[in-house]
Amino acid sequence: MGFDMIDFEEIKKHFPQYLSAQEQKNLLKELESFPDNIDKRLYSEHARIGGGVLQGDGILGVLCVNMPDSRMDRAPVMIFSNSCDIDKINSREYYTPRVVYAPIMRFHKYRDMLVKKLVNTKRKSVEAIEVHLEEIRRQRVTNVFYLPGECLLKDDSLVFMDRMNNMAIDYFYEEKLDKKKIFSLSDYGFYLFLFKLSVHFTRVRESVKRPA
Repeated sequence: MGFDMIDFEEIKKHFPQYLSAQEQKNLLKELESFPDNIDKRLYSEHARIGGGVLQGDGILGVLCVNMPDSRMDRAPVMIFSNSCDIDKINSREYYTPRVVYAPIMRFHKYRDMLVKKLVNTKRKSVEAIEVHLEEIRRQRVTNVFYLPGECLLKDDSLVFMDRMNNMAIDYFYEEKLDKKKIFSLSDYGFYLFLFKLSVHFTRVRESVKRPA
């Protein structure tokens, strides 16, 4: 799934209103260059300067579990919760939201797993695996978000959007996890992330007829 089939004039109607005219122009330029700009432009140059925790941030050392395995490990993760919900200065009179996130996996680790599982058992060829990996790099696999190795994220990585975890927001801040940021997305990276989220979780044209 890519941006090549999308009307960019229609996209402009949905740009965040807080962006200046120049920022909107820059964002549109980056989107029009997709997918040949999947590089450091996905990230903000001010990844670790204030701003609290934002949707799409990368955070080090967060507890993750991969059910049905009940073991918990600490891993780098990508924040899925929206920025307002997890802003610690917001008052929460009735309900305290939880921080939702998914673990970040190194790209080469995923490739090694595919080779072991599919190539070594002769179920897929190496060429087929490489085509699949290139599709991930170009953000065309709907349930995977590709992260090029930049900023403090040293290796090319990926996030499976269907492997979410969550934790209490108070515990998140007590553990000072907000101080362990490894990247923040740029406007372009954030808009691409939102697009991938919407495709993965909402299929308006899924053509599934539901019972009356």
